[in-house]
Amino acid sequence: MSAPDLPFSGPDLHLSGVVLPEGEHRDLWVRDGRLTSEPVPGAETVSRGGWLLPGLVDAHCHVGIGRGGVFVEDRAGLREQALAERDAGVLALRDCGSPVDTRALDDEPDLPRILRAGRHIARTRRYLPGLAVELEPADLAAEVRVQARRGDGWVKLVGDWIDRSVGDLAPEWPADVLAEAIAAAHEEGARVTAHTFGTDALPDLVRAGIDCIEHGTGLTEDLVGEMATRGTAVVPTLVNVENFPGFAAAGEARFPTYASTMRRLYAQSGAVVRAAYEAGVPVFAGTDAGGGIEHGRIADEVRALCQAGLPAEAALAAASWSARTWLGLPGIEEGAPADLVVYDADPRADLDTLTRPVLRVLRGRVV
Repeated sequence: MSAPDLPFSGPDLHLSGVVLPEGEHRDLWVRDGRLTSEPVPGAETVSRGGWLLPGLVDAHCHVGIGRGGVFVEDRAGLREQALAERDAGVLALRDCGSPVDTRALDDEPDLPRILRAGRHIARTRRYLPGLAVELEPADLAAEVRVQARRGDGWVKLVGDWIDRSVGDLAPEWPADVLAEAIAAAHEEGARVTAHTFGTDALPDLVRAGIDCIEHGTGLTEDLVGEMATRGTAVVPTLVNVENFPGFAAAGEARFPTYASTMRRLYAQSGAVVRAAYEAGVPVFAGTDAGGGIEHGRIADEVRALCQAGLPAEAALAAASWSARTWLGLPGIEEGAPADLVVYDADPRADLDTLTRPVLRVLRGRVV
């Protein structure tokens, strides 16, 4: 299941420039909202000589969650969040859990495509209050089916969170329950991802066949190897990981062990991302926007991936053509919906270029 495509109406367009990732100079036309290499007589030339990139992707964000965890339920507020992403060149979002129904935005052709994961699913009193569907393990598989049917091909579990009885991060679900729940999602045609900060929850999630790990700061060498073998992806959300020292300081008085864990995870986060990439784990860019992180920060996440050790082109791919393929979205190809961003310089040579998109074409329309 995926977000619906809207009917297109608008002028025929012509663009020319260096098309990425191939790096070849080409002429492209847009007719009926779709890309073609066949010349379209009378098309309006809207770009010449730039670098044309498949629309960027934020693979982990939360439309509908505002500052301080406040829910944004009015249409104007939801639009504002989506437009901040679009202005940054992000033309597709994987909404990685939201308590707010954002489907009304699907009717607005000037907003990014949103692929939803339904609501977070967490153990009772083991996550941020009010954000997740909270339940006990016996009910997990049934709720996974509910959220799979509400989403656009994804389900989001909370894999670990602070356990006040032990004063540190701890897993939320038994191994057998995870295996049943992930199998149920796959039967529904959905993939499963999970929030994890620490290490202890990861072995059972990976062995249960989970499709993706969010954050993944607790990954070990053995787990990275198993994920590479299985094709399990990771979305490191390094923009969010920068908040770990603050999380540690806020919890230190009551939970000193937790604070120590968060500082350790922060210190090793870059090395974990580099090890995952070098082992062949698919790595994708997501900002965790919503709540404490502003929307529209995809360029910061791409630069953080590069600073962690990904080559610049790989970091760029993690937010563009590779991410689109992973999510089932086409790139710049014959007959594809015309979703692309134009830059005045090669972003592979200077990732700061991502902060300066000069043209965005979404659903075949200049926006």
